[in-house]
Amino acid sequence: MTYKTGAPNQNVHLIVSGDLLGRTSEAGINLSLTLEQALVQAIQVRRGEIWLAENRETLVGYNKHTDEHGVFSDGFRCF
Repeated sequence: MTYKTGAPNQNVHLIVSGDLLGRTSEAGINLSLTLEQALVQAIQVRRGEIWLAENRETLVGYNKHTDEHGVFSDGFRCF
């Protein structure tokens, strides 16, 4: 997923475990960058879940059809 990396940053208020925040700092982890990367990944996962939910019925129907009738290329494949 791409997003506007040049978009203005926004300040947010987060509540994070003090121990976890300290360990993050000690490890030299850039909290903002790490959060952005985690959000990109979470958005991708969620979009996939939504797509699957929206298309599940069609996929089930297609799979049933191919189970019963095969796929169009069955007579042409050599493997």
